Amino acid sequence: MVVDIEDHACPGCRNGLHRIGEDVSERLDIVPAQLRVIVVRRPKYACRACEDVVVQAPAPARLIEGGLPTEATVAQVLVSKYADHLPLYRQAQIYARQGINLDRSTLADWVGSAAWHLRPVHERLLGNLKSSPKLFADETTAPVLDPGRGKTKTGQLWAYARDDPTMGGERPAGRRLCLCAGSEGRASDRSSGGLCRNPAGRRLWRLSRARRQERRDARLCWAHVRRRFYELAAAGPAPIASEALRRIAELYRVEDDVRGRSAEQRAVSCARTGAARSSSNSNHGFAKSSG
Repeated sequence: MVVDIEDHACPGCRNGLHRIGEDVSERLDIVPAQLRVIVVRRPKYACRACEDVVVQAPAPARLIEGGLPTEATVAQVLVSKYADHLPLYRQAQIYARQGINLDRSTLADWVGSAAWHLRPVHERLLGNLKSSPKLFADETTAPVLDPGRGKTKTGQLWAYARDDPTMGGERPAGRRLCLCAGSEGRASDRSSGGLCRNPAGRRLWRLSRARRQERRDARLCWAHVRRRFYELAAAGPAPIASEALRRIAELYRVEDDVRGRSAEQRAVSCARTGAARSSSNSNHGFAKSSG
């Protein structure tokens, strides 16, 4: 945008002015999303000599057969829902303000169609992660709508993560979140997010299940262990909890030191650090953990 004077004549002598410089400033502007209608025309051609010949280019393929949205429109709905956390009913309200009336059920159909098309990518990603020699897994329950019954059922949210680069591995990091809404029970392969199809996954699943059956408050993650001590220390003076937090912090420092190294280097470093820690903690009154 150029803001110039109207008269380029000198106000004193009326001679022509010459440019000696300019001042430049910047402002942040925004162009709201614009919805447009793409009209596809496919001309038909006929032969004057052959009356039964009609030639026409085939219609372009659509993401949703016979549907209204383009691929960009469906992608926008998915990004708004899953990345920007905009529920479909709010998106419908946003489109309505722009004069486009889209029912929430219509948007839900678009999301379902997109999920169906993305299944090969999803399955490929899951297969790649489960082939890893080291795989992190976590599971939590969540209520899932159960249409027709007027209530919810219990589903499982499984999170998978591979973090080989921090352990000296060559495989790239990867993550996956799986929602299993089946009602077959926690021990089924579906309720385990497909983890039971992997030998290591079956061992992890049996271990986790056995600890639940024994009703032991056992965790497979230091974050869960630390949380209990932190709650005790935050509530008031708790010497044992504070000492536990200090020792867990030392474990975290060891983890920072060995991150990215090979398994052999990690073992040597941890052994040396463990020996040093044992020596320095030998005079503490706090009972040493067997772990």
